[in-house]
Amino acid sequence: MAINSLQDLYVEQLRDLYDAENQLIKALPKMAEASTSDELRQGFEEHLEQTRGHAQRLETIFQKLDQKAKGKKCKAMEGLVKEGSEVLEEDMDENVKDAAIIAAAQRVEHYEISGYGTARTFATLLGDREATALLEQTLNEEKETDRRLTELAEGINVEADVAATELEEAEEETKKPRTTTRRKPAA
Repeated sequence: MAINSLQDLYVEQLRDLYDAENQLIKALPKMAEASTSDELRQGFEEHLEQTRGHAQRLETIFQKLDQKAKGKKCKAMEGLVKEGSEVLEEDMDENVKDAAIIAAAQRVEHYEISGYGTARTFATLLGDREATALLEQTLNEEKETDRRLTELAEGINVEADVAATELEEAEEETKKPRTTTRRKPAA
């Protein structure tokens, strides 16, 4: 599709977001399963349902525009999901892995915040109030998810740091040479 107008660019951006949301619908269950923190797992499960709603909102916008939702692969989300999948494969302390999963999830949220902010601005400029409202709703939910991830990270990152410090101390202890004290022979 040739992009010759703001309307064309807007539709292209919506398609990118739609594909991104569908990639996340597949990735979020894996992130939830890999999380050891109950709060983090529950957050991913809730965000999965929310993400399904985001995809449905985009479908509503496409229907109103008389456009197909498919047609654009979101390579950025593909890369972010791949990076996140690599984190899930790593052998790490549980708390460190949860911290790494949060970091990957926040990269995704920041990408979505940027995309939804742009699409909302385009919808506003094009005079589509209904789409503006739907995109604003999703944008606010993405910002709230990012805020909750930050809140979770504040606790989990501390736990990961404590776990790493304890591991380092244990490793140092095993490296120390053992000294034995000899008894003096009895006189």
